[in-house]
Parts: sequence; structure tokens; C-alpha cells
Amino acid sequence: MERRTVFFVSDQTGVTAETMGHSLLTQFDGQAFRQVTLPFISTVDKAQEAVRRINATGEAEGVRPVIFSTLVQEDLREIIKRANGLFLDFFDAFLGPLELELKLKSSRAQGKAHGMQDVGAYTTRINATNFALANDDGAVTRDYERADLILVGVSRTGKTPTCLYLALQYGVFAANYPFADEELETGRLPAALTKHQRKLYGLTIAPERLQQIRNERRPNSNYSSPSQVDFEVRTAEAIFRRYDIPCINTTECSIEEIASRILDRTGVERRLRP
Repeated sequence: MERRTVFFVSDQTGVTAETMGHSLLTQFDGQAFRQVTLPFISTVDKAQEAVRRINATGEAEGVRPVIFSTLVQEDLREIIKRANGLFLDFFDAFLGPLELELKLKSSRAQGKAHGMQDVGAYTTRINATNFALANDDGAVTRDYERADLILVGVSRTGKTPTCLYLALQYGVFAANYPFADEELETGRLPAALTKHQRKLYGLTIAPERLQQIRNERRPNSNYSSPSQVDFEVRTAEAIFRRYDIPCINTTECSIEEIASRILDRTGVERRLRP
């Protein structure tokens, strides 16, 4: 299979170009891509060096690269446009029509998407992340009054990364609590959770997938045995049903999709917009 190199070119972190570019690339199942991010292209010299690198890649591979750009400065954009590749610029595609519709000229300022202009929003992001880290894996439950969400389920269903994503992307205060053997044996919620039942959201997973994940962590152990995994998943799902806890199956879901579905279902407010 022929592999095409894709460059994400940005005057800042490159996150916007990566996110939007990845969304488009996923539509091409039969094509392999090598993805390269060129962040902080903020001067003419850096832009010219980026062009040299893009052109060298095209010459070495015998096929021109694809270039996703979120450069806001016109002079830098014009330099990158001269590279021997397919140039796709997100700002150029959308800012012009928006300016016409709003009858307002955009600032074309660098770094506004991921900068520090809104200190309050940045502080919320940090506080939410610290909360997720401090309330990970049920070690501490005394701060659950502050939680917007408490994710529950068996170990390795994606609770921790989902909490961190909710914090970083949306400023949501999310804790997680893994069901221990004693909860699974009794089939009852622990006292620390019963008074916060309205905040609970369950994560479950196909036993076969969970066994695979656990076997990578602790191979040939009871923790990753088919019988243990099947018992834990069945019992956790029974607890969800018993206490009417909404849940999502994470087997084939990305962290982004898990977070979005939870927020949509619960109505928890997004304090930040990515």
C-alpha cells in the first residue's frame, strides 16, 4: 500500500490542524499515512525551512505530500503554498466566508485558539485536571460533593483517561471509582457512592476486549483470566441495572466519543469549549 506523508503546519501548537486533518483522513480506509506536525511556524525563516522539508519529502517518496495548515499570517501562508504539495488551509477556507457573513474583519492573530487570553478558562482546566488526578481510582472520596460526574465500573474500562479528557477539554470535575471485589461480591454500591448516585455513570466493556487489555498489563494472572473478567463485567452491569445507573459500552469507543456521549446523556455543563 502506498503511503502518503501528511504535514500539519501551524504557527502555534498544531492541535487544530491535527484534529481537523485527522477527521478528514479517517475517511480514507485504503490509504496509509505518515503524519508529521510542524508547529510554531511563526517566522519567514521557519516557513521557508518547512517548505524545504516538505519538498525533500516529496522528492524522496516520489509523491507530493498533503499539507494541512492553520497559519493565520498571510505572508507565511503564501510561502507554504509554494511547497510542492496539496495545500489545504482551514483558516483560508472558513475565515473569508465568516467575515462576509458577520460583516466584520477577523483579527488574524496568532495563538487565539490555544492561548492564554482567557485566564479564567485556563484556571478551570487546571483545577479540573487536579481534581481528576486527586480523585482517581476511588482512593479519596471526601471531595465527591464537588464532582460533576463520578465514573464507575471495573478496572481498565477507560475511567481514568475519560476523566482527564473531560477535565482538559471541558473543565468538567470528574472522579472515578473502580468496583472492588467486595462490591462485586455483594452486588451493592459502597456507602461513599450511594449519596452521590445521581452523579454516577457506568463504563462497561466486552469481556474479550477487557481480557486482552488486562493480559497486556498482568499476563497469566487471575486478574486477566477469562472467568474473572466475565464475572466482573456481568456483576458490574447487574449493579448498573439494580441502581438505575446509566452506562456506556466502551469496547469500540474512543475517549472523545465516550466523553461526548456522557455529557450529552447527563446534561453536565461544558465549562470550556475546545
